[in-house]
Amino acid sequence: MNSDTTTILIFITATFVAAGFVKGVVGMGLPTVAMGVLSLFMAPVAAASMLIIPSLVTNVWQLVAGPPLGYLFKRLATMMVMICLGTLLGISVLTGASSSVASAGLGAILALYGVIGLAARQFRVPARAEPWLSPLVGLVTGLVTGATGVFVVPAVPYLGSLGLAKEQLIQALGLSFTVSTVALAAALALQGSYQLPASGSSALAVLPALAGMFLGQRVRATLRPDVFRRWFFVGLIVLGIYMLVRAVS
Repeated sequence: MNSDTTTILIFITATFVAAGFVKGVVGMGLPTVAMGVLSLFMAPVAAASMLIIPSLVTNVWQLVAGPPLGYLFKRLATMMVMICLGTLLGISVLTGASSSVASAGLGAILALYGVIGLAARQFRVPARAEPWLSPLVGLVTGLVTGATGVFVVPAVPYLGSLGLAKEQLIQALGLSFTVSTVALAAALALQGSYQLPASGSSALAVLPALAGMFLGQRVRATLRPDVFRRWFFVGLIVLGIYMLVRAVS
């Protein structure tokens, strides 16, 4: 193994440890951090292929490490179906020439929502609006997933507005991200863009991602609800600014 290969492996390992840690603390961020960093030395499509397996494994872990899932499955079913449809409709952007404009817009929206969340009372979606708003949010989230390879907007702000308890919110995020990861992998495969070399390296990234997530969860478990909420929005701001700067640089 030459020095260049060793350097790349160390870089990939560190990337997924950091991305897993962020996800462990705030319940999200692994694909966003991984996509941004990996895109420094590989094409976005290759980066998306590499994050599929660690993203899926960590999301399933996040999904099952909580209360029974029946309630969330029933409440969010239409949103999950539309995420899949939207991803299939939007995947041509990611597999095309460039997704920098979409990534920049996504980063700006994410950072703006985080600022609003820190500065004001949290927005609440009334229960009567969920039957029509959930599928709409799912469709837009899917379109953004297909365009950028990350799946946080508007799913994360929407789920945060449903009044879920801390662990329920973490679990709902896990459900949304699991469905989005599977939909992204399927859409890439249908486009013939699921790159096998990158997907093979993806399996090797699972352990670093899980290690980072484990450490992050230990940190999260020590936070009070108000502190958790503050760090949740801070995480949105940091991720949004990172994506915006990365897209326009």
